[in-house]
Amino acid sequence: MEKKTLFDKVWDSHVVTTVPNGPHVLYIDKHLIHEVTSPQAFDELQQRNIPLFRPDQIVATADHNVPTQDQHLPIKDALSKNQVEQLTKNCEKHGVTLYGLGHPYQGIVHVIAPELGITQPGMTMVCGDSHTSTHGAFGTIAFGIGTSQVAQVFASQCLLLSKPKSMRITVNGSLKKGVLPKDVILYIISKLGTNSGTGYFCEYAGDVFKNMSMEGRMTVCNMSIEMGARGGMIAPDETTFAYIKDREFAPKGADFESKVAYWKTLPTDEGAVFDKEYEFDAADILPMVTYGTNPGMGIKINDTIPDNIGDASFEKALDYMGFEKGESLVNKEVNYVFIGSCTNSRIEDFRIVAEYIKGKQKASNVNALIVPGSQQVAKQIIEEGLTTIFQDAGFEIRQPGCSACLGMNEDKVPAGQYCVSTSNRNFEGRQGQGARTILASPLVAAATAIAGKIVDVTQQMN
Repeated sequence: MEKKTLFDKVWDSHVVTTVPNGPHVLYIDKHLIHEVTSPQAFDELQQRNIPLFRPDQIVATADHNVPTQDQHLPIKDALSKNQVEQLTKNCEKHGVTLYGLGHPYQGIVHVIAPELGITQPGMTMVCGDSHTSTHGAFGTIAFGIGTSQVAQVFASQCLLLSKPKSMRITVNGSLKKGVLPKDVILYIISKLGTNSGTGYFCEYAGDVFKNMSMEGRMTVCNMSIEMGARGGMIAPDETTFAYIKDREFAPKGADFESKVAYWKTLPTDEGAVFDKEYEFDAADILPMVTYGTNPGMGIKINDTIPDNIGDASFEKALDYMGFEKGESLVNKEVNYVFIGSCTNSRIEDFRIVAEYIKGKQKASNVNALIVPGSQQVAKQIIEEGLTTIFQDAGFEIRQPGCSACLGMNEDKVPAGQYCVSTSNRNFEGRQGQGARTILASPLVAAATAIAGKIVDVTQQMN
């Protein structure tokens, strides 16, 4: 019998038909949409007089453009207001489920689908958003699509695609204290580079991922796209099943048990062959920070910026960031700290931050933002008493949304200022024109906010 990878099993079970020597027609189980990439696709359907094929397979939310203050008031920014209103109209017109502003399920699209039990192993999921790869943490083929493909799924619930190649990244051993899932993926990207995954779907395997929480796995899969991969996946296991059980839209009772029986067949077969394999040792990973303008430009927190790279793009990145070759980022003063985004805005992330900052006070030179990924996470923050810890430490808690991850709403970082951010991208202008982004874990971000500068958290972990 043919040995198959997790990716092969899910892909092959969704192929409707194949074009001889050409692409596959792939069935899509769940289509997530938001206010930024859906209006043009809805327009295209209207112009061509095509109905939505399966509105019940679509879930919509407003996240990118939404303000994170006074969400009960009308949106001030005209473009944002227009996009959010347009999403509401389109969903009403086509019978699509919408978790808009004010709804208890509203939040970042890649946070709400897992926490509601919409994301399940063995599915194919798409969204007009590159970080759809997040859902791969459940053993799901999940990837971002362009606006014309959004229209394709609206019309047919299928996509015309060439099958990507397969890659496996194995990390075995135990992580050191203070090393979080964010550090693991930043370390991998720093070693392999931002183009290493181009044309591949990546499976993460080994002790480190087996021992990770679902939140941690989502963080890792979320950033697969930052090494150029089409998506990332982790095989479903007992951790996955326990996370899904009893969630709002998860299967219940006997239906759940039969689903679990199927999900248990999904992991990669022993002896299955990947097109490419990489292995890393967990003991080599330390808390990471980025120093450049792509997520691959990362170093261990106690390392220095490389001084042996001479290409123009490297020089340009350092120039933009105001850094020198051979420089350490430890003790670098920072004025902004952002803890949020689809990478790190789940309750586990905020518990880590609260544990570190409890009884401490943020530095006076720092603006520290806490932005939950969903209304549900916001509720958990209150219920667990974290609100008081954040407020006592001088952190500002906002309402759910993409916020300062990207410069599409009011939460921008001023030009020339440094922001230690738990988000996923650090290219020029990502958090606002001229803003300088340093990617890090929630722990490093919390420590930076307290010290007013980047600190080597490994020194505090003994």
